[in-house]
Amino acid sequence: MDRRKALKNMGLAMGYTVATPTLISLFQSCKGEQIVEWTPIFFNKNEGAPLIKLVDIILPKTETPSASDVNVHAFIDRFADEVMEKEQQDFVRMSMGKFLDKALADSGKENVGDLTAEDLEPVLANALKNTKEDEAKMFESISSYNDAIAEGKTTTLDDETSRFAFANNLRGMTIWGYKTSEYVGEEVLAYLPVPGEFIACGDTQELTGGKAWSL
Repeated sequence: MDRRKALKNMGLAMGYTVATPTLISLFQSCKGEQIVEWTPIFFNKNEGAPLIKLVDIILPKTETPSASDVNVHAFIDRFADEVMEKEQQDFVRMSMGKFLDKALADSGKENVGDLTAEDLEPVLANALKNTKEDEAKMFESISSYNDAIAEGKTTTLDDETSRFAFANNLRGMTIWGYKTSEYVGEEVLAYLPVPGEFIACGDTQELTGGKAWSL
């Protein structure tokens, strides 16, 4: 599939499965201790606050670190700023705006920086609660929207589809950024940087203690 077409179909730059030097640099810059005083680069400061809450709603702290504990929010911010093309950046801003507007309307608040996890969670859950048929229609609408934008046409995307696009892509990037973080890759997942004996039909519980492989 053509890479540009695939990106448009997903609404965001979903070509992040390819490890380029830029992506490797992003991973390295976002590893280590939690960033206590974080200043967003792509998002504004008000948007950064709900972003942290949202990634932690998706991957909360349990016996393993939360998404923000391993700086997933900082990674997403830098990815949007340094990797996404302008049309994907514009789509992020538009879809995130629709998502946050819904949270503000439902909570009765005026500033996105004041939104709590309790304000954001139902909006996220509702945006992702769709049938497969509904999702297919939404992806088709997203594709048509991005095609029109690429052709220089003036068009809009309905609010529900916009919120779905933001929530769906944020969930994907959060999980991806979390699994590829240094701590999770080495301490949470099964990590074996130098492959050893190949056991084709081994039981996962016996081989890794039930953990998925990091590499």
